[in-house]
Amino acid sequence: MSRIAIGLEYDGSGFNGWQAQPHGNTVQDAVERALAAVAADRVRVSCAGRTDSGVHALAQVAHFDTEALRPLNAWVRGANAHLPAQIAVRWAQEVDGEFHARFSARSRSYRYLLHNHPVRPALHHGKHGWFHQPLDVERMRGAAVHLLGEHDFSAFRAADCQAKSPLKTLHRADIQRFGDMVVFEFCASAFLHHMVRNLVAALVAVGKGRCPPEWLAELLAGRDRTRGAPTFSPAGLYFAGVEYEPRWCLPQGGRIIAPAPLLVQG
Repeated sequence: MSRIAIGLEYDGSGFNGWQAQPHGNTVQDAVERALAAVAADRVRVSCAGRTDSGVHALAQVAHFDTEALRPLNAWVRGANAHLPAQIAVRWAQEVDGEFHARFSARSRSYRYLLHNHPVRPALHHGKHGWFHQPLDVERMRGAAVHLLGEHDFSAFRAADCQAKSPLKTLHRADIQRFGDMVVFEFCASAFLHHMVRNLVAALVAVGKGRCPPEWLAELLAGRDRTRGAPTFSPAGLYFAGVEYEPRWCLPQGGRIIAPAPLLVQG
């Protein structure tokens, strides 16, 4: 039995999230069907970070076990021949049997692309979030400072979040503007369900002037989700990568983080 790690990217617009469902219209379902076709046997896949409906991935990592003996490029080219155009396996690497895409991860990164313009975008529908009022990036940066470090993020978790603990360590919370595009970058030990979308929603509330930057510190301390801003759209959210210890011998020394994408300014 061999354990294979793979890198994935996908457009989540047409899928009901990552996790397998009876109807079969999820990213995990599609990946498992494609790998099973290559292995000529059933394959079960585990990923570094499960994504919701409409959420995309630039550098997802997953693993599976198989008794099939195939060259590594067969897991890439063979799987891609059976995958829909919206999903691609980018690389494959045999790993130690103790490696786990989720539990071996040291940190995960998400990126949110927000089109900040009075008129909604058309060409990037489903790929970018949109907010019509002007946003002050410096105010949002000032607010994001309050999020760094270890906190109880209960105020930013979904009601149906199944995480055992709301304590997470946020390593990075950065916001930059490129013309009409505002890019949010988050890196943490792990994330709660809807945590990034709720963080973006709160930061947008600060950026448009409705709330002061200190409001985020109050939200954290209050641990009350009902006091936060409504959950933001999944359209502009991307799983941007994951970091592992070098000992697993994964690509890029284990720091599998997608570079900032080419941004089309509207």
